[in-house]
Amino acid sequence: MERRISVIGLGYVGLPVAVAFGKTHQVIGFDLNSQRIEELKAGQDRTLEVECEELRSADILFTCDADDLKKADFHIVAVPTPINKARQPDLRPMLGASKTIGQILKKGDIVVFESTVYPGATEDDCVPILEAESGLKCGKDFTVGYSPERINPGDKEHTFTKILKVVSGQDKKTLDIVADVYSSVVTAGVHKASTIKVAEAAKVIENTQRDLNIALMNELSVIFEKMGIDTLDVLEAAGTKWNFLPFKPGLVGGHCIGVDPYYLTYKAEQVGYRPEVIQAGRRINDNMGKLIVQRCIKDMILRDVKVKGAKVGILGLTFKEDCPDLRNSKVEDLITEFRSYGIEPIVHDAMADSVEAEKFYGVKLHELSEFTDCALVVTAVAHKEYISLSASDYKAMLNEKGMFFDIKGILPREKLAEMSVNVGRI
Repeated sequence: MERRISVIGLGYVGLPVAVAFGKTHQVIGFDLNSQRIEELKAGQDRTLEVECEELRSADILFTCDADDLKKADFHIVAVPTPINKARQPDLRPMLGASKTIGQILKKGDIVVFESTVYPGATEDDCVPILEAESGLKCGKDFTVGYSPERINPGDKEHTFTKILKVVSGQDKKTLDIVADVYSSVVTAGVHKASTIKVAEAAKVIENTQRDLNIALMNELSVIFEKMGIDTLDVLEAAGTKWNFLPFKPGLVGGHCIGVDPYYLTYKAEQVGYRPEVIQAGRRINDNMGKLIVQRCIKDMILRDVKVKGAKVGILGLTFKEDCPDLRNSKVEDLITEFRSYGIEPIVHDAMADSVEAEKFYGVKLHELSEFTDCALVVTAVAHKEYISLSASDYKAMLNEKGMFFDIKGILPREKLAEMSVNVGRI
């Protein structure tokens, strides 16, 4: 039986999924953002995840009208699952999507969630809403599955169809259907998880593992800085061993690594366990922005640079390199900490949307040409544009006492030597 697919949520995750299926299936692409829908209808993707030609060639009905979802019987939910200010899971987008789907749900439909959640969220939080809104019974009239997203924003190599897809279903029949549907477009194949909770748990630990490894690197960088040792030199040396994992210190933001561990710790505490290691890693990573700025301020003081009112430039605002996504960018921590010292840094990011930068962080984006006579320039995001700059380009940004702080380690030693300026690395 050919399934008619809908994708609810057309952001960094949902749109690539919709386009992949749209090459071989008829797809209903639903999003609450009417501006987003109009842009997609015009063949424009502001996330830069999908090429214009690829977008226009896919058979997708882009819509804000939930009634259009009635035409589908296989619904994929790919809405954000952020955290709130208390760093607790915010399931409102996912629960809202469940309500929307529940209102159009019919017998025989399958609902598959891709959003990151804690184990149990699909069956314990979403299914009751689907049942209440539809008047149908899960397991009898409709079924659910979970297939964790593995989209890596800005990555043009590890795309949706090329990443092994974990799939799950509440029963064998549903699992087989979910596996068949995804297998029709995911060339890398699928892995059938034994239960929905197993698939949910697998997703949430993927990024928790990365978070902890980066936390270790960040803690090492603090230790080595106090010893006067270059952390990146240490990692380069240690990396010559065949089984040394190539993680580096840095700011950990975004909507995955900086968020997913909180979903796991939240659920762990609900079942009576306090996860010490995971929470310790989160504390280290969440504190890095403050530590980096404190180190920069200390260096400025030692160089007799007046701190309050100093001209400081920050290169990069998005949460990762070569990606326009500003959500949960930890560059905000740098800006906030600099402001606490009476410094209003100028920020440049050619990838970011200036309106969103103002909206999310109260930051006005500046032109690169304005980066002159700076007391300090910080590379916060390793955009290709910054990597391509020459030593003289960077040197021209600084005044005679100026310092360059390379958080991302984007400049090789030979370029640093050419600069003949004060340089700091994480």
